[in-house]
Amino acid sequence: MAGGAREVLTLQLGHFAGFVGAHWWNQQDAALREPTNAQEQPGELCPDVLFRTGQTLHGQETYTPRLILMDLKGSLSSLKQESGLYRDKQLDAAIAWQGKLTTHKEELYTKNPYLQDLPSVEGVLSSDGIWRVKSIPNGKEGSIRVWSDFLRVHLHPRSICMIQKYNHDGDAGRLEAFGQGESILKEPRYLEELEDRLHFYVEECDYLQGFQILCDLHDGFSGVGSKAAELLQDEYSGRGIITWGLLPGPYSLGDPQKNIYRLLNTAFGLVHLSAHSSLVCPLSLGGSLGLRPEPPVNFSHLRYDATLPFHCSAILATALDTVTVPYRLHSSPVSMVHLANMLNFSGKKVVTAGATIPFPLGPSQSLPDTLMQLGGATPWTPLSACGDPSGTCCFAQSVVLRGLDKACHTSQLIPGTPLPTLLHACTTGEEVLAQYLQQQQPSVRSSSYLLLTPCKVVPPYPSLFSSNLSRQGLVLDEPPTGTAVESIPVLGALCSSSSLNRTLGDLVKELTKLDLRRWASFMDAGVEQDDLEELLQELRNLAQCYQGGDSLMD
Repeated sequence: MAGGAREVLTLQLGHFAGFVGAHWWNQQDAALREPTNAQEQPGELCPDVLFRTGQTLHGQETYTPRLILMDLKGSLSSLKQESGLYRDKQLDAAIAWQGKLTTHKEELYTKNPYLQDLPSVEGVLSSDGIWRVKSIPNGKEGSIRVWSDFLRVHLHPRSICMIQKYNHDGDAGRLEAFGQGESILKEPRYLEELEDRLHFYVEECDYLQGFQILCDLHDGFSGVGSKAAELLQDEYSGRGIITWGLLPGPYSLGDPQKNIYRLLNTAFGLVHLSAHSSLVCPLSLGGSLGLRPEPPVNFSHLRYDATLPFHCSAILATALDTVTVPYRLHSSPVSMVHLANMLNFSGKKVVTAGATIPFPLGPSQSLPDTLMQLGGATPWTPLSACGDPSGTCCFAQSVVLRGLDKACHTSQLIPGTPLPTLLHACTTGEEVLAQYLQQQQPSVRSSSYLLLTPCKVVPPYPSLFSSNLSRQGLVLDEPPTGTAVESIPVLGALCSSSSLNRTLGDLVKELTKLDLRRWASFMDAGVEQDDLEELLQELRNLAQCYQGGDSLMD
């Protein structure tokens, strides 16, 4: 472990969490493999925060995510639970049987044919002489059903924990209710397995700053995540616990039971996770957490299919890779606990996320020019399914802007030219960003971070970008010829926002109207009527924390 690393252990719980996690680990892996740009500071982000060094039985050095992953039977596809990286290839030679031996090898799952070369580090030689993984053919991304098909990084054998009693696919044996998920970690088998893996990773850390939980919020994994957060809070008091509650894209009204379960799981998950986490942030491209479907959010330079988890999870992973920057910095990092404390004052444990993907900088523009063009509107697209943020206020925010060359951080106007805005008078990019945020929300406590390091979007990241982006994600006047986008600048934010007062209040209204006698199967999974009444009161209390009249100094 590199000296000074403040390690974070990730728990990845659920199938959509697996999609988001696979994209995120791939993006970090791509950044590690990229030759360092001469202008780019090699130590801006410390990979040792989320990755760990190790050794195989044969002395091969490894670098794998510090990760515990729980998913259902059938989600691994061709990926081996014990991980091929650490497999003892000499094991067959040690068999004591001296007689004739016939070996039968059977593949349980066939890898998606469009993804066969993804595990290969070498990939394909591009025209510029750099080895890259091939893109997935257009129209074939809908064939991707499991996250394990496009995960590029190796996992440690202690990472994968499969829940055998429920199925990933099919109509029967689904993990669909909060109570089912809670009961999993009440079973000694799964509880002991999780505790054993926690102890393995925690004990090898020099300084564990905390845990981040990527957790499906819409299904029974909201219950698994809640019990996991409770366990972490009890056993590792004082460490940060930041939970990312993940929801797939927009839904339809076609299946009433599925929608009601999604509403109940989300509500129970938010309340229980906020009780045991330092911070909870819902992440979704949908427009609403409620029963009435809203259109998916829009990005000016992305062309994505909201019905494909492969697309939605890639966008959320890019936002996640950006907003988690503060506690992954190599120099002067902010601890998870400090970040949470800045945002969660006065009981505001739930925050919203937003991102501009990519940040719309032109090749001849400066950062002040672009921020001036954004005007007075919220500069990022909301990613927490809390509706339109206009008319709401922010109590505190953490903002990260990454991937801009230093030359464009400040005004490029000729000396003597009248300055269009105060931003053009700033002498550093950090000052430009801080001044902009102060102008937007004068009474809000803001922390801001400016990085040169862009976000990597090489395959298997999907081809989502509009045709007028350069290889570095800059907005061009005319489409470049034959150039695939490989990295992008991103603006990301975590906000303690009054929009949560309306969002949580609307959840209370919708849950109050439910006749639970029609959904007895949800209650049969371990949730009682008294639990629902308590949930409604907790949601009301949580919503009141975000009333618009609050101020940071109250």
